[in-house]
Amino acid sequence: MKAKYIKIMVVLITALLTFSCSNDDNASNEVTGSGNLKIEFDQVYGDADFIPGTIYTNSNGEAVKISKAKYIVSNIVLTKEDGSTVTVPKSQSYFIVDEFTSASTLLNLPNIPAGNYTKIKFGIGVDQEQFNLGAAGQGNFLTTAQDAGMMWSWSAGYKFLALEGMFTSATQTTEAMFQVHTGQTGTNYNYAEITLNFPDKALVRTLITPQVHIMADLKQILDGTNKINLSEQAMVMGGSKLALVTANLAAMFEVHHVHND
Repeated sequence: MKAKYIKIMVVLITALLTFSCSNDDNASNEVTGSGNLKIEFDQVYGDADFIPGTIYTNSNGEAVKISKAKYIVSNIVLTKEDGSTVTVPKSQSYFIVDEFTSASTLLNLPNIPAGNYTKIKFGIGVDQEQFNLGAAGQGNFLTTAQDAGMMWSWSAGYKFLALEGMFTSATQTTEAMFQVHTGQTGTNYNYAEITLNFPDKALVRTLITPQVHIMADLKQILDGTNKINLSEQAMVMGGSKLALVTANLAAMFEVHHVHND
């Protein structure tokens, strides 16, 4: 009798486990409807977390202290595991990330079709097609950019990225200001497009809001593949060095991890 009882219990437990796993699989595989996706931009400097007020020494031997770090994120496109893409509407796809305003570093993308996402593409700046729509075509973002100091003027256009602070060097022994602004200059538009793979799938569901954690390395702006010597030119807002800064942005961003909570 005891052996028979044990066999019955084993059968019942196995059935319950199978049912539970089946329900879990169905729930996790539910890909209908839509949900939200959050994108977090976490500023670092090289291998260290960026701390305002800290003095960092670059490869040119310059001591740099950053007091402003802002950039426009735009035109977000998400790629699913099957290779299909979802383009976030432009009306919901323009943001200003400001390291000194913590709320701005977490972007919320609503109404994203449910699916397993593996890649993100976004712009740094305002694309030329959008700018060519004129002031009326910019909607509320024009005022947002003006209030954030991310416009040179309407005729000159947007600042796509603004990095500012103070520096010293072997030849500049007293603190001097530096300013690096990217944007349209002459015939060069300097809009940068970034594509990043996710280390894990972002599982967008009605009841699951993934958060993609992107590290933004501020060091790369001036001290990436192209080394920008501030002692030679502390105000970079045009000319050949601006194109070098724009090229550096390709290596500035990396997806660190994905939360599926």
